[in-house]
Amino acid sequence: MENLYSGTGEVHFGLVKCEVDSSCPPQQYPLYTIYFISNGSGTFHADFGKFKFSGPALLFSTPLQQIYLEPDGRLNFIQMQFHGDFYCIEYHRNEVACNGLLFNSIYIDPIVTLTNEQAVSFSDLLGEIFSEHENPHTSDIVLRAYLQLFLAKSSSIKLQSLKESNGFAKDQAMEEFKQLLEENFLNLRKPSDYATLLAMSPNNFTRRCSTYFKKSPSAMIQERIILESKKQLHLTRLSIKEIAYNLKFQDEFYFSRVFKKSVKVSPQAFRKQTGISIVADLSKA
Repeated sequence: MENLYSGTGEVHFGLVKCEVDSSCPPQQYPLYTIYFISNGSGTFHADFGKFKFSGPALLFSTPLQQIYLEPDGRLNFIQMQFHGDFYCIEYHRNEVACNGLLFNSIYIDPIVTLTNEQAVSFSDLLGEIFSEHENPHTSDIVLRAYLQLFLAKSSSIKLQSLKESNGFAKDQAMEEFKQLLEENFLNLRKPSDYATLLAMSPNNFTRRCSTYFKKSPSAMIQERIILESKKQLHLTRLSIKEIAYNLKFQDEFYFSRVFKKSVKVSPQAFRKQTGISIVADLSKA
């Protein structure tokens, strides 16, 4: 099946049906990636996180995350991908509410578990998308409309599942850590800083954080900084030097080393591959 390409040769939208029974090497796509798992189970690896899933389910990842599926057995799925230039989730945030819910969150697992009825609905929708995608006279407008519907339905189900789980198995100390991290990630970058604020021993803090968020405190702190880095690279036209200053790195060279160690590409390469969002220029309009 042919993908849609931009004028400069990058993939803008793609669909593929897959069947695997063993792990594949980690991948980094300059695209938003969605897996529709029709059946099977396994572990979804996304950067610092490991997330168990069982189909039917949807899995989500952002551009240049290191991702791979580790199946428990045979896994059937559809992979759908789109570039930010094809569909801007930040620009359409009110319509689909997926930014921070399906994508770009370090606190919420990137999985939407589906009922059998919901799985049938998504399967039918993907069938429509496949038909339009295979049409030699395919319309970008129609594909974007289908994608918007797909994301809106996914967000609605995810939001409902979060509401239903509210109050169940809540670790209030870890909820407080989440708030503290949002307020202080630019200044406090050691797990011991947060353990002290929470009046917890470092070992107890690490254990509870790893249980609750499926990530260690150090990974959470690093991922929050990198997420902010990615946002400023994608959503603004600030220079690398200005972004490094905003994020309180000692200089742009140290920022670039830290970013590349985590993301495996330089800030310049990340910006080139993901592009600069149209929202970067909205304030100038």
